[in-house]
Amino acid sequence: MYVDWFEFKNICMYKLKIISSTVRPGRKGPVVAAWILEVARAYGHFDVELLDLGEINLPMMNEPRHPSLQQYEHEHTKQWSAVIDEADAFIFVAAEYDYNYPAPLRNALEYLVKEWGYKPAGIVSYGGVSAGTRAASCLKGDLAVFKTVALPEAVNLPFFTENINEQNELVVNEISQDAAAKMLDELLKWTKALKPMREKS
Repeated sequence: MYVDWFEFKNICMYKLKIISSTVRPGRKGPVVAAWILEVARAYGHFDVELLDLGEINLPMMNEPRHPSLQQYEHEHTKQWSAVIDEADAFIFVAAEYDYNYPAPLRNALEYLVKEWGYKPAGIVSYGGVSAGTRAASCLKGDLAVFKTVALPEAVNLPFFTENINEQNELVVNEISQDAAAKMLDELLKWTKALKPMREKS
C-alpha cells in the first residue's frame, strides 16, 4: 500500500507544545515564544504547536473535583486536557515576575495532573540581569510534582528587550542559538526515552 512520505512523517513525529506564560497587556512573551517556535520547527523532529495562555485565557482553577480524577465539568478544562494529553514534550516560555514565573502558568499546570506526567520539558526564560533564571528554577521544582522532567539544558535571555528589533522580532546571539540547539537535542532524547513509559502505564 502506498504511503505518502510527508503524511507518514507527520504521524510519526513527536508532538511538542510550546507554552507561552504571560497574559498581561504589553507582554513580550509572544515575541520570545515566536522565536523558539521557529527554531523548534526548523529542528525538524517535532510537530510543534504554540499554546499562548493569553489567548487560551483559562479562568482561575474552577473544577469542583480534584484534577487527578480527570472528571472535568467545564469545556475549557476538557479542551486543555486534550491538548496537553496528546503532547510528547513541552517548552515553557517563562518571564520572571517577582522572582518567580507568572501565576497564569501555575494555574494552567494545576488544572491537570496525569496529562503532564512522564514527559520532558525545556525552559526558555527571559528577564533582566538574571535572565529569568530564578523563575526557571521555581518552575523546575514545581514540574517535578507533576512528574514532568525539566531538563538542565535551557535558554536564558538577559536584557531581552534590547534584542527585539523594529519588526518586533527577537534576534538572539550565537550563545543563545547554541543553547536552543542543545536543549532540543536533549528534549528529543528524553522524549524517545519516556514515551514507552507512558504507553506502558
